Amino acid sequence: MHPIDLMALLSVLAAACGYINHRVLKLPPTIGFMALTLAFSLALLGIGAYVPAVAREAKIVVEQVGFDRALLHGMLGFLLFAGALEIDLDDLRIDRAPIAVLATLGVLISTVIVGSLTWWMLRAIGSPIRPIDALLFGALISPTDPIAVLTLLKRLGAPRVLETQIAGESLFNDGVGVAVFVGLLEIASGEQGGGLASFAWLFVREAVGGALLGFAAGVLVYLLMKSIDHFRLEILLSVALVAGGYSAAEHLHVSGPIAMVIAGLLIGNHGRSFAMSETTIEHLDRFWGVVDEFLYAALFVMIGVEVLIVALSPRHLVAGLLAVGVVLAARFVSVGVPIWALRRWERFEPTLIPILTWGGLRGGISVALALSLRDLDGAMPSSHRELIVSMTYVVVVFSILVQGLTIGLVTRWWLPSGVEAASPVRAVAEGEPVASHPDAD
Repeated sequence: MHPIDLMALLSVLAAACGYINHRVLKLPPTIGFMALTLAFSLALLGIGAYVPAVAREAKIVVEQVGFDRALLHGMLGFLLFAGALEIDLDDLRIDRAPIAVLATLGVLISTVIVGSLTWWMLRAIGSPIRPIDALLFGALISPTDPIAVLTLLKRLGAPRVLETQIAGESLFNDGVGVAVFVGLLEIASGEQGGGLASFAWLFVREAVGGALLGFAAGVLVYLLMKSIDHFRLEILLSVALVAGGYSAAEHLHVSGPIAMVIAGLLIGNHGRSFAMSETTIEHLDRFWGVVDEFLYAALFVMIGVEVLIVALSPRHLVAGLLAVGVVLAARFVSVGVPIWALRRWERFEPTLIPILTWGGLRGGISVALALSLRDLDGAMPSSHRELIVSMTYVVVVFSILVQGLTIGLVTRWWLPSGVEAASPVRAVAEGEPVASHPDAD
């Protein structure tokens, strides 16, 4: 199928699902898009049981889309840049310590816990995999998906302070998670040695290199914007920043996601304040709002149809359901340990840990990273790849459909009766605004 035909099919599916969800289901868009396309895909599989040609053609189309390549080498940069544009740097500075610790130490803790428990769990059920393969699963499933999280936070009417904390963590732990995954991937493929020092160097190269590239590219575009007052050209410059910056990051073997987050923060804050007119700001926000809306719709439509190519055997399904518990347990520890360590310097609501645990949604990034493991052909047994992809898909579907639908209920459940309505945690459950950050006064 021609790429233009694939794009047309994807656009029609996204628009149709969006319309049905808006008119009938009225679910949060993230959940609605995925639920509808997942139901459509399962219906195709059901029809394929009687008319094999239908399922066969559908699988061919989905494989041609190349979900991992489309997201990791195209859509992700635009999605992260658009998300970072909306983050206020002043709010981010206030919560810089917990965000930084959760996005780095939290991801590393989660990777090790998920990898260890997954290795043990799969051996217990008779589907053992290598330790490095289990760690790869831990790395790809540990970062929370900023697209899914941001969408649900807006739907819940979360207060600005809590939205900044969770969105900041999600945006940065995405880049850190990808950097950890890439480092482990190079070790698994035999491109680098297997020592801790080698992994540390790969991680630093990805993370620090991506941050420096994002800052340099962002400053360059900022200076160009500051020298003109032409909103169409400034929008074009922002698009060039994302497309060119992400491509440069891939060629330089540094983290493109981290680069785009840094560039988006710079343009969204210093760019708005010192380089753009009110007209430019208005048009830039509208443009990136539309881009963000379309891309996240396309993303969750693609997640839904990926079930057509996932080998969900009964054993894989059992492993996936057990992995859900493993991932939630690891999220609880990886959130709890940093918050516990920072409690002497930062104020945290005690119920924040279970809320962050249940609200740590996984999404398209995890699925795309799992599918990219097929590049390890020869370096990883195909049975291990299929098992990891299946577990990832089950965790992501559970995360978005179950956790996403119940996050409001879980938030209310964990609120103690003595918590005032003005607190950030109480406000996120009731959809009330918060006047200021508790440490800002």
